[in-house]
Amino acid sequence: MYTATIGLEVHAELKTVSKMFCGCKNNPHESQPNTLICPVCLAHPGTLPVPNREAIKFVLSFGAAVGGELATYSEFDRKNYFYPDIPKAYQLSQYAFPFVKGGALAGVQLTRVHLEEDTARSQHDKGEGSLVDYNRAGVPLMELVTEPVIHDAITAGKFARELQLLLRTIGISEANMEKGEMRVEANISVSKTDELGTKVEVKNLNSFRSMEMAIDFEIARHIALLEEGGEVVQETRGWDEEKKETYLQRRKETAKDYRYFPDPDLPKFQIDQISEFKKDTLQENLPLLPSDKRDKYSYLGLTSSQIETLIQDERLDTYFAICLSKAPETTGLLSTVANYLVTDMAPITSTTMMSPEEFLVLIELVHARKITSRVAKDLIIEFGAAQSVDIKAIITERALMVETDLTAFGEMVKRIISQHPEAVAEYKAGKVSVVQFLLGQAMKETRGAADPTVLRTLIEDALKD
Repeated sequence: MYTATIGLEVHAELKTVSKMFCGCKNNPHESQPNTLICPVCLAHPGTLPVPNREAIKFVLSFGAAVGGELATYSEFDRKNYFYPDIPKAYQLSQYAFPFVKGGALAGVQLTRVHLEEDTARSQHDKGEGSLVDYNRAGVPLMELVTEPVIHDAITAGKFARELQLLLRTIGISEANMEKGEMRVEANISVSKTDELGTKVEVKNLNSFRSMEMAIDFEIARHIALLEEGGEVVQETRGWDEEKKETYLQRRKETAKDYRYFPDPDLPKFQIDQISEFKKDTLQENLPLLPSDKRDKYSYLGLTSSQIETLIQDERLDTYFAICLSKAPETTGLLSTVANYLVTDMAPITSTTMMSPEEFLVLIELVHARKITSRVAKDLIIEFGAAQSVDIKAIITERALMVETDLTAFGEMVKRIISQHPEAVAEYKAGKVSVVQFLLGQAMKETRGAADPTVLRTLIEDALKD
């Protein structure tokens, strides 16, 4: 029986205003190629880097969010290798002294989190030659490395999705995989013993689903190789999205190959001497984290489906937070708010959403059974784009409040039953489901303003006569 062992390396572009070591604007995905460049990020002779304070704070904030150990001392190193996407022929990264060690997320232990500069972007599909866009060169890049404690693709996918959510929640990265703002690499090995097998790194994973498929493919490939008497070779492989298989890119380099050494042009960092970088200060400034939101929303009575929909959608979650701050402490009300928010408000664009204040008035009326769900749903759509609206006044003017008086609809029910003799015959024959049809006709005539429970009682009583 083989056991798979997986460790992940994740790179996330930080959304700082400027690049990591120069003043160029950090907006590589929305700009024309090679327009966000300067002598520093192009490594012209005589230029010197200046570290981005905001980027350092972002990484330390992430460390505080995952419960990691924040460095008291740190420095940047030169990671040497030559490739067209590295202007200097070395990358400014961290080796011996990362900003964060340890921590955990989604039940997965982390090894380290460090900061480096991103490379340029190579394009190999623009004709006979290759093109390089240096807009991305020097963008602040957070690298996270997990412990090799993951054993299946599903767990790896859950971790990566939770990481993306956390990065967005604390506001340090958009982490869009399709744009390359978050890039995942998986290190995979299999073994029949407690000793780890030879690992293979898979790159070019531009979606969570691709990552999961690549892991499953590699696990199966390793097992097949070993069963045939072959051996797994340590190497770097890519993922072919069309063929749904990995392919060899190069033999894996080691730390020795990169010849790390401390960068002489950058200062050493005494992190513990900078007040805004202290862990307590960073934790105080963190928003409510996804794990804490789940606990809070669950306590308020929301379902797991409602909770996940809200925390995955910043627009809906912000809207819910406003409602939460204004809602009275009524049992079950917030669950009703969440239900209408994720089902009826979600498809509506932000510019045409009803104000949270009026939405809350509407839901309080539904919750108190003073209007029907049908009325609420129609008003959400009708008045979503209104800049200023008095929902309660509109409901009163249109006489949309629920009528609970049994005698008020007696004649209407009798008329509907007389208009559908075939339904009456089916009911007498034992088909009780026709009550629902007759109820639908009655609700239509009352424009949804009647209490359906009251109408059902009236219809059943009339059918028994």
